[in-house]
Amino acid sequence: MFVDQAKVYVKGGDGGNGIVSYRREKFVPLGGPAGGDGGRGADIVFVVDKGLRTLIDFRYQRHFKGERGQHGKTKNQHGKSAEPMVVKVPPGTTVRDADTGEFLGDLVRDGQRLVVARGGRGGRGNTRFATEANKAPDMAELGEPGEERNLILELKVLADVGLVGFPSVGKSTLLSRVSAARPKIGAYHFTTLTPELGVVQVPDGRSFVMADLPGLIAGASEGHGLGHEFLRHVERTRVLVHVLDMAATEDRDPLTDYDVIRAELAAYDPRLLERPELIAANKMDLPEAVHNLERFRAVHSDARVFPIAGATGLGVPALLYAVADLLDELPETPEWVPETTEETHKVYRYEPDEPFTIRREGGAFVVEGAELEKLVRMTNFAQSDAVARFQRILRQRGVDDALRAKGATDGDVVRIGKLEFDFVD
Repeated sequence: MFVDQAKVYVKGGDGGNGIVSYRREKFVPLGGPAGGDGGRGADIVFVVDKGLRTLIDFRYQRHFKGERGQHGKTKNQHGKSAEPMVVKVPPGTTVRDADTGEFLGDLVRDGQRLVVARGGRGGRGNTRFATEANKAPDMAELGEPGEERNLILELKVLADVGLVGFPSVGKSTLLSRVSAARPKIGAYHFTTLTPELGVVQVPDGRSFVMADLPGLIAGASEGHGLGHEFLRHVERTRVLVHVLDMAATEDRDPLTDYDVIRAELAAYDPRLLERPELIAANKMDLPEAVHNLERFRAVHSDARVFPIAGATGLGVPALLYAVADLLDELPETPEWVPETTEETHKVYRYEPDEPFTIRREGGAFVVEGAELEKLVRMTNFAQSDAVARFQRILRQRGVDDALRAKGATDGDVVRIGKLEFDFVD
Protein backbone atom coordinates (compact mmCIF):
# COMPACT_ATOMS: atom_id res chain seq x y z
CA MET A 1 0.00 0.00 0.00
CA PHE A 2 1.33 3.43 -0.93
CA VAL A 3 0.22 6.33 1.25
CA ASP A 4 1.30 9.80 0.24
CA GLN A 5 -0.82 12.05 2.47
CA ALA A 6 -1.68 11.96 6.17
CA LYS A 7 -3.15 14.21 8.85
CA VAL A 8 -1.73 14.01 12.37
CA TYR A 9 -2.05 15.78 15.72
CA VAL A 10 1.09 16.73 17.63
CA LYS A 11 1.51 18.26 21.08
CA GLY A 12 4.74 19.20 22.77
CA GLY A 13 5.14 18.12 26.38
CA ASP A 14 4.00 20.49 29.13
CA GLY A 15 6.66 22.08 31.28
CA GLY A 16 7.08 20.81 34.82
CA ASN A 17 5.71 22.91 37.67
CA GLY A 18 7.94 25.02 39.87
CA ILE A 19 7.50 24.36 43.59
CA VAL A 20 7.30 26.30 46.84
CA SER A 21 9.98 25.18 49.26
CA TYR A 22 12.18 26.70 51.97
CA ARG A 23 15.65 25.96 53.20
CA ARG A 24 15.43 24.21 56.54
CA GLU A 25 18.73 23.35 58.18
CA LYS A 26 19.92 23.26 61.75
CA PHE A 27 21.54 26.53 62.84
CA VAL A 28 20.24 28.29 59.67
CA PRO A 29 17.22 30.32 60.78
CA LEU A 30 15.18 32.01 58.06
CA GLY A 31 16.93 30.01 55.34
CA GLY A 32 14.82 31.58 52.65
CA PRO A 33 13.08 30.11 49.54
CA ALA A 34 14.56 26.98 47.95
CA GLY A 35 11.98 25.85 45.38
CA GLY A 36 13.44 24.62 42.07
CA ASP A 37 12.17 25.25 38.54
CA GLY A 38 10.30 22.65 36.52
CA GLY A 39 11.95 21.00 33.51
CA ARG A 40 11.10 21.77 29.90
CA GLY A 41 8.58 19.56 28.09
CA ALA A 42 9.57 17.38 25.15
CA ASP A 43 9.65 18.82 21.64
CA ILE A 44 8.06 16.80 18.81
CA VAL A 45 10.73 16.40 16.14
CA PHE A 46 10.31 14.95 12.64
CA VAL A 47 13.47 13.23 11.36
CA VAL A 48 14.03 11.89 7.85
CA ASP A 49 14.71 8.14 7.62
CA LYS A 50 15.87 7.09 4.16
CA GLY A 51 14.62 3.56 4.85
CA LEU A 52 10.97 4.69 4.76
CA ARG A 53 9.06 4.97 1.49
CA THR A 54 5.47 5.81 2.49
CA LEU A 55 3.42 7.55 5.17
CA ILE A 56 1.50 4.39 5.98
CA ASP A 57 2.67 4.35 9.62
CA PHE A 58 0.58 7.50 10.17
CA ARG A 59 -2.54 5.53 9.27
CA TYR A 60 -2.17 3.63 12.54
CA GLN A 61 -0.80 6.35 14.81
CA ARG A 62 -2.15 9.84 14.30
CA HIS A 63 -1.51 11.39 17.72
CA PHE A 64 1.91 12.26 19.10
CA LYS A 65 2.21 13.78 22.56
CA GLY A 66 5.53 14.69 24.15
CA GLU A 67 6.50 13.79 27.70
CA ARG A 68 6.09 16.37 30.43
CA GLY A 69 9.13 17.91 32.13
CA GLN A 70 9.77 16.94 35.73
CA HIS A 71 8.51 19.21 38.49
CA GLY A 72 10.97 21.30 40.47
CA LYS A 73 12.50 19.91 43.64
CA THR A 74 13.56 21.13 47.05
CA LYS A 75 16.98 22.62 47.75
CA ASN A 76 16.80 24.66 44.52
CA GLN A 77 17.01 21.54 42.36
CA HIS A 78 15.49 21.92 38.92
CA GLY A 79 13.32 19.23 37.38
CA LYS A 80 14.76 17.27 34.46
CA SER A 81 13.77 18.34 30.96
CA ALA A 82 12.09 15.67 28.83
CA GLU A 83 13.89 14.15 25.86
CA PRO A 84 12.55 15.16 22.42
CA MET A 85 10.03 12.79 20.87
CA VAL A 86 11.47 11.70 17.51
CA VAL A 87 9.03 10.77 14.74
CA LYS A 88 10.53 9.26 11.58
CA VAL A 89 9.27 10.32 8.15
CA PRO A 90 10.31 9.30 4.62
CA PRO A 91 12.45 11.59 2.46
CA GLY A 92 10.30 13.90 0.35
CA THR A 93 7.81 14.77 3.12
CA THR A 94 6.41 18.30 3.27
CA VAL A 95 4.73 19.55 6.44
CA ARG A 96 1.95 22.15 6.73
CA ASP A 97 -0.25 23.39 9.53
CA ALA A 98 -3.71 21.96 8.77
CA ASP A 99 -5.55 24.86 10.42
CA THR A 100 -3.60 27.86 9.12
CA GLY A 101 -2.06 26.44 5.94
CA GLU A 102 1.39 27.63 7.09
CA PHE A 103 4.27 25.81 5.40
CA LEU A 104 6.53 24.40 8.12
CA GLY A 105 9.19 22.44 6.31
CA ASP A 106 10.40 20.31 3.42
CA LEU A 107 12.20 17.16 4.60
CA VAL A 108 14.32 15.56 1.89
CA ARG A 109 17.73 14.59 3.29
CA ASP A 110 18.45 11.61 5.49
CA GLY A 111 18.75 12.79 9.07
CA GLN A 112 17.18 16.21 8.45
CA ARG A 113 15.23 17.42 11.50
CA LEU A 114 12.24 19.70 11.95
CA VAL A 115 10.69 20.70 15.28
CA VAL A 116 6.93 20.72 14.64
CA ALA A 117 5.70 21.31 18.21
CA ARG A 118 7.80 22.83 20.97
CA GLY A 119 7.56 21.69 24.55
CA GLY A 120 6.52 24.21 27.21
CA ARG A 121 9.10 25.79 29.49
CA GLY A 122 9.19 24.77 33.11
CA GLY A 123 7.47 26.91 35.73
CA ARG A 124 9.68 28.92 38.06
CA GLY A 125 10.06 27.93 41.71
CA ASN A 126 9.53 30.39 44.55
CA THR A 127 13.27 31.19 44.66
CA ARG A 128 12.79 33.15 41.43
CA PHE A 129 10.23 35.49 42.99
CA ALA A 130 12.19 36.59 46.06
CA THR A 131 12.57 40.37 46.33
CA GLU A 132 13.62 42.86 48.99
CA ALA A 133 9.96 43.47 49.73
CA ASN A 134 9.03 39.77 49.83
CA LYS A 135 11.95 37.59 50.85
CA ALA A 136 9.84 34.47 51.32
CA PRO A 137 7.34 34.34 48.43
CA ASP A 138 4.68 31.69 48.81
CA MET A 139 4.14 31.12 45.09
CA ALA A 140 5.50 29.24 42.11
CA GLU A 141 4.56 29.00 38.43
CA LEU A 142 2.83 26.10 36.75
CA GLY A 143 4.56 24.63 33.72
CA GLU A 144 3.82 26.18 30.33
CA PRO A 145 1.57 24.01 28.13
CA GLY A 146 3.32 22.51 25.10
CA GLU A 147 2.55 23.74 21.61
CA GLU A 148 -0.14 21.74 19.84
CA ARG A 149 -1.28 21.70 16.22
CA ASN A 150 -2.81 19.59 13.47
CA LEU A 151 -0.47 18.84 10.60
CA ILE A 152 -0.85 17.77 6.98
CA LEU A 153 1.99 15.53 5.78
CA GLU A 154 2.42 15.11 2.05
CA LEU A 155 4.94 12.82 0.39
CA LYS A 156 6.47 13.73 -2.93
CA VAL A 157 8.39 10.78 -4.33
CA LEU A 158 12.15 11.29 -4.63
CA ALA A 159 13.54 9.67 -7.77
CA ASP A 160 16.28 10.35 -10.29
CA VAL A 161 14.00 9.69 -13.25
CA GLY A 162 10.26 10.08 -13.64
CA LEU A 163 8.27 8.33 -16.36
CA VAL A 164 5.49 10.62 -17.54
CA GLY A 165 2.83 10.07 -20.13
CA PHE A 166 -0.82 9.36 -20.79
CA PRO A 167 -2.44 6.24 -19.30
CA SER A 168 -1.65 2.94 -21.05
CA VAL A 169 1.39 4.16 -23.01
CA GLY A 170 3.65 1.52 -21.45
CA LYS A 171 5.32 3.20 -18.48
CA SER A 172 4.72 0.25 -16.13
CA THR A 173 5.88 -2.23 -18.74
CA LEU A 174 9.10 -0.26 -19.23
CA LEU A 175 9.79 -0.08 -15.47
CA SER A 176 9.21 -3.83 -15.05
CA ARG A 177 11.60 -4.45 -17.97
CA VAL A 178 14.52 -2.42 -16.55
CA SER A 179 14.16 -3.06 -12.78
CA ALA A 180 12.95 -5.55 -10.21
CA ALA A 181 9.80 -3.49 -9.63
CA ARG A 182 6.58 -5.27 -10.49
CA PRO A 183 3.89 -2.63 -11.00
CA LYS A 184 0.43 -3.76 -11.97
CA ILE A 185 0.06 -3.89 -15.76
CA GLY A 186 -3.33 -3.86 -17.44
CA ALA A 187 -4.99 -2.87 -20.70
CA TYR A 188 -7.08 -0.11 -19.15
CA HIS A 189 -6.56 3.47 -18.04
CA PHE A 190 -5.13 4.30 -14.63
CA THR A 191 -3.86 0.79 -14.00
CA THR A 192 -1.15 2.51 -11.96
CA LEU A 193 -2.82 4.51 -9.21
CA THR A 194 0.24 5.19 -7.04
CA PRO A 195 3.92 5.80 -7.83
CA GLU A 196 6.09 2.74 -8.27
CA LEU A 197 9.85 2.93 -7.67
CA GLY A 198 12.53 0.70 -9.17
CA VAL A 199 16.31 0.70 -9.04
CA VAL A 200 17.71 0.46 -12.56
CA GLN A 201 21.12 -1.16 -13.09
CA VAL A 202 22.88 0.00 -16.26
CA PRO A 203 25.14 -2.68 -17.83
CA ASP A 204 28.24 -0.56 -17.17
CA GLY A 205 27.61 -0.64 -13.41
CA ARG A 206 25.84 2.69 -12.91
CA SER A 207 22.43 2.79 -11.30
CA PHE A 208 19.57 5.19 -10.65
CA VAL A 209 16.05 5.24 -9.22
CA MET A 210 13.19 5.35 -11.72
CA ALA A 211 9.60 6.17 -10.81
CA ASP A 212 6.56 5.03 -12.76
CA LEU A 213 4.20 7.91 -12.06
CA PRO A 214 0.42 7.60 -12.50
CA GLY A 215 -0.81 8.64 -15.94
CA LEU A 216 -2.23 12.09 -16.43
CA ILE A 217 -4.90 13.49 -18.71
CA ALA A 218 -5.84 16.90 -20.07
CA GLY A 219 -6.84 19.14 -17.16
CA ALA A 220 -4.61 17.36 -14.62
CA SER A 221 -3.20 20.70 -13.44
CA GLU A 222 -6.76 21.62 -12.40
CA GLY A 223 -7.20 18.36 -10.53
CA HIS A 224 -8.85 16.26 -13.25
CA GLY A 225 -8.10 12.54 -13.28
CA LEU A 226 -5.37 11.86 -10.72
CA GLY A 227 -4.46 15.53 -11.11
CA HIS A 228 -2.32 16.91 -8.34
CA GLU A 229 -1.76 13.41 -6.92
CA PHE A 230 0.33 12.79 -10.04
CA LEU A 231 1.93 16.18 -10.49
CA ARG A 232 3.25 16.55 -6.94
CA HIS A 233 5.57 13.61 -7.58
CA VAL A 234 6.92 15.05 -10.83
CA GLU A 235 8.39 17.94 -8.82
CA ARG A 236 10.98 15.67 -7.19
CA THR A 237 12.57 14.05 -10.25
CA ARG A 238 15.87 15.16 -11.79
CA VAL A 239 15.11 13.88 -15.32
CA LEU A 240 11.79 13.36 -17.09
CA VAL A 241 11.29 10.58 -19.61
CA HIS A 242 8.21 11.19 -21.75
CA VAL A 243 6.79 7.81 -22.76
CA LEU A 244 4.78 8.12 -25.98
CA ASP A 245 2.67 5.46 -27.72
CA MET A 246 4.07 5.84 -31.23
CA ALA A 247 1.74 3.12 -32.55
CA ALA A 248 -1.30 5.18 -31.48
CA THR A 249 -3.03 2.06 -30.13
CA GLU A 250 -5.48 4.25 -28.17
CA ASP A 251 -6.40 6.23 -31.31
CA ARG A 252 -4.52 9.25 -29.96
CA ASP A 253 -1.86 11.20 -31.81
CA PRO A 254 1.53 10.94 -30.02
CA LEU A 255 2.41 14.50 -31.11
CA THR A 256 -0.74 15.83 -29.45
CA ASP A 257 -0.09 13.72 -26.36
CA TYR A 258 3.37 15.24 -25.99
CA ASP A 259 2.04 18.79 -26.30
CA VAL A 260 -0.72 18.13 -23.77
CA ILE A 261 1.70 16.63 -21.26
CA ARG A 262 4.01 19.64 -21.48
CA ALA A 263 1.08 22.04 -21.23
CA GLU A 264 -0.14 20.35 -18.01
CA LEU A 265 3.36 20.42 -16.53
CA ALA A 266 3.68 24.12 -17.36
CA ALA A 267 0.26 24.91 -15.87
CA TYR A 268 1.19 23.17 -12.60
CA ASP A 269 4.71 24.62 -12.36
CA PRO A 270 6.46 26.35 -15.32
CA ARG A 271 9.84 25.30 -13.90
CA LEU A 272 9.06 21.68 -14.80
CA LEU A 273 9.61 22.55 -18.47
CA GLU A 274 13.22 23.38 -17.60
CA ARG A 275 13.79 19.85 -16.30
CA PRO A 276 16.05 17.76 -18.62
CA GLU A 277 13.96 15.37 -20.67
CA LEU A 278 14.23 12.41 -23.01
CA ILE A 279 11.58 10.93 -25.29
CA ALA A 280 10.88 7.19 -25.14
CA ALA A 281 9.11 6.42 -28.42
CA ASN A 282 7.40 3.24 -27.23
CA LYS A 283 5.66 0.34 -29.04
CA MET A 284 7.97 0.54 -32.05
CA ASP A 285 7.26 -3.17 -32.69
CA LEU A 286 3.71 -2.31 -33.78
CA PRO A 287 2.37 -1.02 -37.14
CA GLU A 288 2.19 2.75 -37.74
CA ALA A 289 4.90 3.40 -35.17
CA VAL A 290 7.61 4.14 -37.75
CA HIS A 291 5.42 6.63 -39.61
CA ASN A 292 4.43 8.47 -36.42
CA LEU A 293 8.07 8.54 -35.28
CA GLU A 294 9.07 10.27 -38.51
CA ARG A 295 6.28 12.83 -38.04
CA PHE A 296 7.37 13.46 -34.45
CA ARG A 297 11.02 13.98 -35.37
CA ALA A 298 10.04 16.37 -38.15
CA VAL A 299 8.15 18.58 -35.68
CA HIS A 300 10.48 18.20 -32.68
CA SER A 301 13.87 18.01 -34.38
CA ASP A 302 15.75 19.07 -31.24
CA ALA A 303 14.22 16.42 -28.97
CA ARG A 304 16.34 13.46 -27.88
CA VAL A 305 14.19 10.55 -29.09
CA PHE A 306 14.88 6.87 -28.38
CA PRO A 307 12.78 4.29 -30.27
CA ILE A 308 11.98 1.42 -27.90
CA ALA A 309 9.59 -1.47 -27.35
CA GLY A 310 9.06 -1.99 -23.64
CA ALA A 311 7.41 -5.37 -24.16
CA THR A 312 10.37 -6.87 -26.06
CA GLY A 313 13.28 -4.77 -24.81
CA LEU A 314 14.05 -3.28 -28.23
CA GLY A 315 16.17 -0.12 -27.90
CA VAL A 316 15.89 -0.07 -24.08
CA PRO A 317 19.66 -0.33 -23.34
CA ALA A 318 20.37 2.78 -25.43
CA LEU A 319 17.74 4.71 -23.46
CA LEU A 320 19.24 3.62 -20.13
CA TYR A 321 22.75 4.66 -21.15
CA ALA A 322 21.45 8.07 -22.23
CA VAL A 323 19.59 8.55 -18.92
CA ALA A 324 22.69 7.59 -16.91
CA ASP A 325 24.88 9.95 -18.96
CA LEU A 326 22.42 12.80 -18.46
CA LEU A 327 22.27 12.19 -14.69
CA ASP A 328 26.08 12.28 -14.56
CA GLU A 329 26.00 15.76 -16.07
CA LEU A 330 23.50 17.12 -13.55
CA PRO A 331 24.29 18.31 -10.01
CA GLU A 332 23.47 15.71 -7.37
CA THR A 333 21.59 18.35 -5.38
CA PRO A 334 18.68 19.77 -7.45
CA GLU A 335 17.52 23.33 -6.91
CA TRP A 336 14.50 22.23 -4.87
CA VAL A 337 16.59 20.49 -2.19
CA PRO A 338 17.34 22.69 0.87
CA GLU A 339 21.07 23.34 1.19
CA THR A 340 21.16 22.59 4.91
CA THR A 341 20.06 19.56 6.89
CA GLU A 342 19.36 21.72 9.91
CA GLU A 343 16.00 23.19 10.72
CA THR A 344 15.30 26.30 8.69
CA HIS A 345 15.25 29.36 10.94
CA LYS A 346 12.64 31.98 10.21
CA VAL A 347 13.35 35.68 10.35
CA TYR A 348 10.92 37.59 12.52
CA ARG A 349 10.45 41.34 12.23
CA TYR A 350 9.02 43.43 15.03
CA GLU A 351 5.58 44.71 14.18
CA PRO A 352 3.79 46.65 16.92
CA ASP A 353 0.57 44.92 17.84
CA GLU A 354 -2.11 45.30 20.45
CA PRO A 355 -1.07 43.27 23.54
CA PHE A 356 -4.71 42.36 24.11
CA THR A 357 -8.24 43.05 22.90
CA ILE A 358 -11.54 43.26 24.78
CA ARG A 359 -14.97 42.34 23.45
CA ARG A 360 -18.44 41.68 24.89
CA GLU A 361 -19.83 38.16 24.69
CA GLY A 362 -23.00 36.99 26.41
CA GLY A 363 -22.81 39.61 29.13
CA ALA A 364 -19.11 38.97 29.89
CA PHE A 365 -16.01 40.95 28.97
CA VAL A 366 -13.64 38.65 27.05
CA VAL A 367 -9.98 39.67 27.16
CA GLU A 368 -7.87 38.05 24.42
CA GLY A 369 -4.11 38.16 24.18
CA ALA A 370 -1.45 35.45 23.86
CA GLU A 371 0.68 36.66 26.75
CA LEU A 372 -2.26 37.13 29.10
CA GLU A 373 -3.66 33.70 28.25
CA LYS A 374 -0.25 32.16 28.92
CA LEU A 375 -0.14 34.02 32.25
CA VAL A 376 -3.48 32.45 33.21
CA ARG A 377 -2.30 28.94 32.32
CA MET A 378 0.90 29.32 34.37
CA THR A 379 -0.63 30.91 37.47
CA ASN A 380 -1.52 28.73 40.44
CA PHE A 381 -4.63 30.46 41.78
CA ALA A 382 -4.54 28.35 44.94
CA GLN A 383 -1.60 30.49 46.12
CA SER A 384 -2.44 33.94 47.50
CA ASP A 385 0.91 35.42 46.42
CA ALA A 386 0.31 34.12 42.89
CA VAL A 387 -3.15 35.72 42.79
CA ALA A 388 -1.70 39.04 43.98
CA ARG A 389 0.99 38.86 41.29
CA PHE A 390 -1.63 38.12 38.64
CA GLN A 391 -3.72 41.12 39.68
CA ARG A 392 -0.65 43.34 39.75
CA ILE A 393 0.33 42.33 36.18
CA LEU A 394 -3.18 43.07 34.90
CA ARG A 395 -2.97 46.58 36.37
CA GLN A 396 0.54 47.18 35.01
CA ARG A 397 -0.46 46.13 31.50
CA GLY A 398 -3.47 48.39 31.48
CA VAL A 399 -6.14 45.70 31.47
CA ASP A 400 -8.05 47.27 34.40
CA ASP A 401 -8.16 50.69 32.74
CA ALA A 402 -9.15 49.17 29.40
CA LEU A 403 -12.05 47.29 31.03
CA ARG A 404 -13.27 50.49 32.67
CA ALA A 405 -13.09 52.26 29.32
CA LYS A 406 -15.26 49.50 27.85
CA GLY A 407 -17.85 50.07 30.58
CA ALA A 408 -16.99 47.37 33.10
CA THR A 409 -18.31 47.95 36.63
CA ASP A 410 -18.19 46.09 39.95
CA GLY A 411 -19.47 42.53 39.62
CA ASP A 412 -19.16 42.23 35.84
CA VAL A 413 -17.76 38.90 34.61
CA VAL A 414 -14.35 38.99 32.96
CA ARG A 415 -12.99 36.00 31.02
CA ILE A 416 -9.34 35.42 30.04
CA GLY A 417 -8.77 32.03 28.43
CA LYS A 418 -10.54 29.48 30.64
CA LEU A 419 -10.51 31.76 33.72
CA GLU A 420 -13.60 33.71 34.78
CA PHE A 421 -13.62 36.24 37.63
CA ASP A 422 -15.62 39.25 38.79
CA PHE A 423 -14.36 42.73 38.04
CA VAL A 424 -13.71 44.81 41.15
CA ASP A 425 -13.24 48.53 40.62
